[in-house]
Amino acid sequence: MSESAHLPMNFGGISEERFSSLTAARVLVWPISYEATVSYGAGTGRGAEAIIDASRNMELYDEELDRETYRIGIHTLPTLPPAPTPEQMQQNIYDEARRLLSIEKFLVSLGGEHSITAPIVRAHAERYARLSVFQIDAHADLRATYDDTPHSHACVMRRIAEDLRVPIVQFGIRSLSAEEARIKERLPTRIFWAKDVVGRPQSWGEAISTLTEHVYLTIDIDGLDPSLVPHTGTPEPGGLGWYETLGLLRALATSRRIVGMDLVEYAPSGDYRASAFLCAKLIYKTLGYIFADSLPPI
Repeated sequence: MSESAHLPMNFGGISEERFSSLTAARVLVWPISYEATVSYGAGTGRGAEAIIDASRNMELYDEELDRETYRIGIHTLPTLPPAPTPEQMQQNIYDEARRLLSIEKFLVSLGGEHSITAPIVRAHAERYARLSVFQIDAHADLRATYDDTPHSHACVMRRIAEDLRVPIVQFGIRSLSAEEARIKERLPTRIFWAKDVVGRPQSWGEAISTLTEHVYLTIDIDGLDPSLVPHTGTPEPGGLGWYETLGLLRALATSRRIVGMDLVEYAPSGDYRASAFLCAKLIYKTLGYIFADSLPPI
């Protein structure tokens, strides 16, 4: 049996208590296995568990940074169970996010569907003055309601922009409805279309420059091209590549303070593990960029 099979079921498979305990950790990984409003492919409710499992097979040394990022301390929390209604789930997520932020840890939330982001942003906005949101996504998610609820995954950025009045930068967008196209100019959001930014790193600076000092990062994994991540609920062709996503996130972490993040909408399928591994690696790389100055070279 492989050595990795004996590792703990936590993010990174971290076996040393001094790097994985709640007390020692600077980062909390919070699985939220919620899937109630998906509108096409299903399976996001199993995404967080699959990402954590895949992360146990990563090398924890980052050759780009010459660091072992896990040494900041990464603690994996219990999974938040689903609630019977979208409204109750939003409240449960918000209440728990507030509690977790009160212990002064960096929160990485794993979906589940994208609707989880709004209550988490609400909790962050109460803690960090002049918060803005940087969204990597294929979809604008600016609908007022969808399938008879304003708390659908298709409405999440509308809730953040309209209800919370938190400014948003939306990067890599390539799918939206006529309703969203009509309303976007009246909302505190700026869209950077995939057709204008894919393969063009010169666009990163302009996008980042419109953000405030404190930034919440939300990554819908369908923001990447489906050739890299085919297993997501609503894949769209023409997304970001792996290295340009890393370059964008490193630039963001270098020039702004990322105060929290999530990764959502991964939907595992069968024995295909590449997408889960990519999600795990993307989270780990991003944490490396955020906390690079806190870690000595190996």
